[in-house]
Amino acid sequence: MNAAPDLHTLTGAYAAHALPDEERLAFERHLAQCPACAQEVAEFEATLARLGSAESTHVPPGLKSRVMAGIGDVRQLPPVTGPTGRPRRTSHLGRQWPKLTLAACLALATALGAVAVQQHDQAGRAQAQASRLRAEQAAVASLLTAPDAHTTTTVSGSAVATVVWSTARGQAAFLATGMPVLPQGRTYELWFDDSGTMRPAGLLPTEHGQLLLTGHINGAVGVGVTQEPAGGSARPTGQPLMLLPLT
Repeated sequence: MNAAPDLHTLTGAYAAHALPDEERLAFERHLAQCPACAQEVAEFEATLARLGSAESTHVPPGLKSRVMAGIGDVRQLPPVTGPTGRPRRTSHLGRQWPKLTLAACLALATALGAVAVQQHDQAGRAQAQASRLRAEQAAVASLLTAPDAHTTTTVSGSAVATVVWSTARGQAAFLATGMPVLPQGRTYELWFDDSGTMRPAGLLPTEHGQLLLTGHINGAVGVGVTQEPAGGSARPTGQPLMLLPLT
């Protein structure tokens, strides 16, 4: 028979709605009497909310009205053609029309083919990016439910950043919203702070996003953020914009 889990370790799973009913009810009874767990659940819920909103997109305003306004101009049926009359004499230019039409069709088909290939490539890149984001979100959500998961959050101007980590798993994740948009050719780079020595931990894909940090925590005492040239740097080129402790 399996031993009952330590209720103090279920805060992340509870915030992510990942507990079975029996454990959820037991934890809620415990939650009413444990301020420390209540605080940790609130922090996890805030982190999950940022995780969900980090990559969200909004429908452009007025899209529905523009679509509805244009419906009347979309032909639903092919044009009706009248009966053919007597054959007319075909001039030299008339005899050339089939060739010219064929050439135009070939040119149009070539152009459409190029557009189709480009759209296919764009769709493939978009699908790959969506798959990457889903995998990233799943990894971060899984980290949040680790029994020893902890979070730390800092605010800097309009930016709100959170680090989630599990010492047992040796993993950490970074979530951010409101980071200032960088000029072209610059990027945000994450670092593990090994007691003053900064170790590269990945590049933040967007100003509003999340990243499962690369590499093992290995006793790091914090996570730093710097602004670096596109592609990242082997060592920080400036002082950290943020430094979040792993304590």
